[in-house]
Amino acid sequence: MDLLAAFRCFVRVAETGSFSAVAREVGSTQPAISRQIAALEAHFEVRLIQRTTRSLTFTQDGTDLLAHARRVLDTVDETEEILGKRRASPSGTVRIASSTSMARLQIIPRIPRLLQRYPQLEVEVSISEQAQDLVAENLDVAIRAGAIADSSLVARHLGSTGRGVLAATEYLEKHGEPQNPQELMEHSCLVYTGTFGRSTAHVWEFDGPDGKSTVEVHGRFRCDSIEGISDAIRAGLGVSRLPTWMFNDDIAQGRVRPILQDWQPPRVPIHAIYPSRRHLAPRVRAVIDFFINEFRLDPVVSDYAAI
Repeated sequence: MDLLAAFRCFVRVAETGSFSAVAREVGSTQPAISRQIAALEAHFEVRLIQRTTRSLTFTQDGTDLLAHARRVLDTVDETEEILGKRRASPSGTVRIASSTSMARLQIIPRIPRLLQRYPQLEVEVSISEQAQDLVAENLDVAIRAGAIADSSLVARHLGSTGRGVLAATEYLEKHGEPQNPQELMEHSCLVYTGTFGRSTAHVWEFDGPDGKSTVEVHGRFRCDSIEGISDAIRAGLGVSRLPTWMFNDDIAQGRVRPILQDWQPPRVPIHAIYPSRRHLAPRVRAVIDFFINEFRLDPVVSDYAAI
């Protein structure tokens, strides 16, 4: 029996709570995963997992072994890094989670340079508008703008994105263009209820010529997806605050217009988020460092743009 492979299988079963989920991850079958756990139980001559048709329960021996298995795997990864087996050319698959707009406009366009730099690296991008469970879904790192949903995760600051106030030209021609933030109360405002903060979704802050300004907005359309809000802007449903880089083509072709350009919403931080600072796999560290450098050099998402 390959004890390290069995440990990895056992740890993933514990993290996902499912033999079938682990089988799908590794391209195997549920019976094959069951046999690997059974072999581990036979090796240590203990019962590790109690199974029913609906759930998995770890025995005390199983809980104890899980802690030891994780330490062993961390030590193996750390040893490989120290010996330089992966440092010169990171290899393997890195799974990145992100939102639709961030992935489409800021992450995927940079992937060719990443893969050219690291020829043995592979990248898998998982797109979701909601924060994902990185451990349960076997994701290495999430790159997201806005508030960090889980304080137990490690966050590396990548940069920040400015936002503009935008509306479709069709909407502005029909309803007029607000000349200051307070006039937004007379307009249909499209409210994003996602990760930037649901509790303050209707309260918009601005930095303007006379300092900070706050306005409580209202509208008949709300959405927890940035893509949904951007589509609503294009459809002429109203006014909202989003990164202007999401609308470069629309602005160039006159379909969408930035307004209130003397009043800027606060910038939104962008982070690389991952489960643990200890024993971070070299391939994951290489990807994070790559995006830190990429974002630093891009004025659209660099903090230097705010200085």
